[in-house]
Amino acid sequence: MRRRALISGLGGAAIAWPFCAFAQKPIRVIGLLSPFTREETEPWHEALRQGLRQLGWVEGSNIKFEYRYSDGHDDRLPEVVADLLSLKPDVIVAAVNTDAAPAARATKTIPIVMAAPGDPVATGLIKSLAQPGGNLTGLTQMATDLSAKRLQLLKDVAPGISRVAVLWDPRGGVSSLAWRETQDAARQLGLELHSLEVHNGTDLDAAFPSVVDARDNALLALQGPIFVVNEQRIADFALKHRLPSMYHLPEFVRAGGLLSYGPDRADLFRRAAAYVDKILKGAKPADLPVEQASKYQLLVNLRTAKALGLTVPQPILARADEVIE
Repeated sequence: MRRRALISGLGGAAIAWPFCAFAQKPIRVIGLLSPFTREETEPWHEALRQGLRQLGWVEGSNIKFEYRYSDGHDDRLPEVVADLLSLKPDVIVAAVNTDAAPAARATKTIPIVMAAPGDPVATGLIKSLAQPGGNLTGLTQMATDLSAKRLQLLKDVAPGISRVAVLWDPRGGVSSLAWRETQDAARQLGLELHSLEVHNGTDLDAAFPSVVDARDNALLALQGPIFVVNEQRIADFALKHRLPSMYHLPEFVRAGGLLSYGPDRADLFRRAAAYVDKILKGAKPADLPVEQASKYQLLVNLRTAKALGLTVPQPILARADEVIE
């Protein structure tokens, strides 16, 4: 009887062991949120996945991703966020302020890692960079002199400009901050700005004729999902009307825009992996200081410069991270 009981016990242990081992290594769910399209966000998400792989997180083995996009429609974000939260992810990775804000309003318990927002303190997402508090942490692309640098670069390449059309979204905290900074920079450079408030694609349709009617001679698009999802339209318009243009993302320049200058978003997403790793291992977001961007990219489209009859100064070409010829 004792022998049969022993064999029976061993058999039960053998059956139970795989389930115990599986329970010890659950697959963690990471929610990837974006106000942009899948295509536009994919290079940044790949950088995040690479960072996680380097830290030992293998998709399908110990980690799973759930992707949600609003495709440039900010009004859809609350619904998109609610759908993502229904899956009870272990961590949410937000791309910028536009999607981090509704996520922060929707949950105070699930950790949120911000990958590339503008100033998260000024926009009310966190208390401070050193002590974010709450359930948000991550990185920021904030830098106080970016607007001035962009306008200066634009004027260096196109010294004859005097009136710059500025596309910005007053609903977005970062876009509004950038607009204020751009006004200060323009005064210092002696440039006149033409404010064009854009909330959606219809506003963009109306903004284009306004630029032509006002005889603006340059174009600047500030941060905002509505501009990113319309990058090709904006770049095409600027080129068609012979407007030297400046942007914050390389994708605009690859679409035919003249210049872009800003933080390397792929690097920020790659670094965001370290935050996800720490949180999955037990760290609290409130205890993880928010870090700033350390890598910046300057792109120049020489084809566009030639089409506009502009000669890009050699020092700018030497500084450029990518030159499209």
